[in-house]
Amino acid sequence: MNLRRLSLRSAATAALLACLAAAPAMQAPPPAPYTVLLPEGRQPLAVRVIGGQEMFALDELAKLFDLTVREDTLAGGLAISTKTQTIALTPGQGLASVGGRVISLPAPPARDGRAWFVPVDFVPRALGPALGTRLELRRPSRLIIGGDLRVPRIATQADPQPAGLRLTFNVAPATPHTVTQEGSRLVVKFDAHALDANLPASPSPELVPSIRAAETGAGIEIDLGPRFASFRAADAPGDRGAGRIVLDLVAAGETTAAKPVPEPAVDPPPLLELTPVTGLRTIVIDAGHGGDEHGARGPQGTLEKDVTLAVARRLKGAIEARLGARVILTRDGDQTVGLDERAAVANNNKADLFLSLHANASARPAASGAEVFYLSLADYGEEAQRAAQSSVPVPVLGGGVRDIEVIRWEMAQARHIDESAKFAGLVEGALRERVPMSVRALQQAPFRVLVGANMPAVLVEMGFISNPEQEKQLASEAFQGSLVQALLDSLVRFRDTRGGQEPLLPAGIGN
Repeated sequence: MNLRRLSLRSAATAALLACLAAAPAMQAPPPAPYTVLLPEGRQPLAVRVIGGQEMFALDELAKLFDLTVREDTLAGGLAISTKTQTIALTPGQGLASVGGRVISLPAPPARDGRAWFVPVDFVPRALGPALGTRLELRRPSRLIIGGDLRVPRIATQADPQPAGLRLTFNVAPATPHTVTQEGSRLVVKFDAHALDANLPASPSPELVPSIRAAETGAGIEIDLGPRFASFRAADAPGDRGAGRIVLDLVAAGETTAAKPVPEPAVDPPPLLELTPVTGLRTIVIDAGHGGDEHGARGPQGTLEKDVTLAVARRLKGAIEARLGARVILTRDGDQTVGLDERAAVANNNKADLFLSLHANASARPAASGAEVFYLSLADYGEEAQRAAQSSVPVPVLGGGVRDIEVIRWEMAQARHIDESAKFAGLVEGALRERVPMSVRALQQAPFRVLVGANMPAVLVEMGFISNPEQEKQLASEAFQGSLVQALLDSLVRFRDTRGGQEPLLPAGIGN
């Protein structure tokens, strides 16, 4: 009897396995689409995973951005044309050429039937420069942001308190906002086009049933439950140009006061700084790329984002020890930082200099040498000159007025071009004394990261990571030390040209 039952169970198991084998294999769900935010509106953009890489169909990009895609069957390449530029792609190569400048991509274009696909990084790295506009890719939130749209990142934290609940919104970059109570909800409205917000579930449903993004406008709505009695709002500065909004919600019947928001240290009001300061008090060093943005990749796998961060950290220590200046890094780890946020860090900290570090790449393995860039004003024209001279009078405490310079964000660098050019020349000269230089060592270019900097700003391509020999150099401590020493020399020379005085240092430390 037992043998018969065992035989029946074995037959049933075999039949089940046969059915499973005949059934179609379970497929993984397709990845969530991206949302493209443009001044004209928003639109979803489907994505596919090919060879482990998320990719967009070129046909879909062509419809969305008014592109013309041509396939050169003889040369085996692709030409993607905008109204003013052409992007050249070659199957099998993770490189794109835009206006003669080679840009590294994480994967080559891929073909599926008659359709061509490009990695999602193609959009910010190649398509944005070809269109002459910013296209920012935010992979975690599945967003592509075009133009000058303001879309701050918002990370939310909910902490129970003795008297109720504390909600903390970390907003990057800091964005003007209002907090109002509208009936049975609190509304936080931001001066932005959209929000990139991470909103958690409330740990106190009777006090705050839900926290959600507003259906219209850039805002956050906080539903108030039956235990809600009152609230208090406070602002505080965050890290690297971010802002912080703290909402304390008090429950009905609670008498224990909510824990107060720590008062941040406040610098003296800038209106009182009437004496011009010509030295270098604050320097912002921007380690290019980071997080999802790997930058260029060397033949042996060295990543641009790792090299720039290593040099930035070493340079920070050298400047603090040698010049006694305050040094701020736009990133001190492997995190994604938007291009506009990098300049905002410098502006919000009233920096005297902005230095952005990068590593170059080329389709020619022999290309090598460092290059120094400052912003080109070719796209500004006469408007840049007018913007550089604009000011408005404002009243000053105690009577009288003071002229305050007012300049739009996209014109911020215009008034500093001359000093940026001078600083770039000093950087190029100091680098030439210590490291190999490119044949085009000093150039102007419309780099987005420099546009919004309201102080002298320079971008340094420290070498070509696509060159096998220079990849080894860029990853070595000796070469990084030479770069740091050259950049430090240029800072000393620039400080001296402004008439700044060096702080007293221990004996034995000199130029």
